[in-house]
Amino acid sequence: MNAPNQLAIIAGNGIYPVLLANAARKAGVGRIFAVAFTSETNPALAGKVDEIVWLRVGQLQRMLTTLRDWKVGSAIMAGQIAPRNLFDLRPDWRALLLLARLGERNAESLFGAISEEMEKVGVRLLPATTFLEDLIAAKGLIAGPNLSRRNEADIEFGWPIARQIAALDIGQTIVVKNGTILAVEGFEGTNDTIRRGGRLGRGGAIVLKVAKPKQDMRFDVPVIGPETLKIAHEAKIRALVVEAGRTLLLQRDELAEQAAVLKLTIVGR
Repeated sequence: MNAPNQLAIIAGNGIYPVLLANAARKAGVGRIFAVAFTSETNPALAGKVDEIVWLRVGQLQRMLTTLRDWKVGSAIMAGQIAPRNLFDLRPDWRALLLLARLGERNAESLFGAISEEMEKVGVRLLPATTFLEDLIAAKGLIAGPNLSRRNEADIEFGWPIARQIAALDIGQTIVVKNGTILAVEGFEGTNDTIRRGGRLGRGGAIVLKVAKPKQDMRFDVPVIGPETLKIAHEAKIRALVVEAGRTLLLQRDELAEQAAVLKLTIVGR
């Protein structure tokens, strides 16, 4: 795509927003703005953008007013908000109205409603993979050692189950070992699911992470990075299996090096 002259990043936690800002700059975006959230967004993002505003999670009206004042036409959501902060939400009047009209409160319904509010002030939400297409997982062995037949059997067993869980909008991640589902992601998020499944498996379990069958690529796109790998290693996980073509591998080179050192396999399926 042609790089817009101005871009806003709606920045959650982790390294993702920083990598996106670097990639957007490299692609030729003239001015980059960021909406950041206290206790969530990496402060390093401030040095990568032309202007940044810090908000509390739930200040929807102020976010929309800021985007309108910046006169940006495009925005990208990058990084997640910790579940604990979503339960500690202090919504302003605009957010309260939005929440009141939602029948379901999941990532798709919530972020979809926010994107509609953004469109009202002239801001179009771009796919979360924009400018990061070279970080999308390919099919096959991505990093780390080859898997055993037992590992491959667990993947074959777990993959359709992971897809069904995602279709039900329960979560994107499951942990499997020896033909048994050890953990299914709920509201706690991927990292805590990995920790829980690893603890139950006592070494050698497989993590499978998928997109929803009708994944809206503007938000809640599956992402793994070095922090995911670190947590998986601590949980004694054997492999991370991600959906090819619909998962972002942040800091890909570092991931590959880290996987080789930790002897932890990453596979795209």
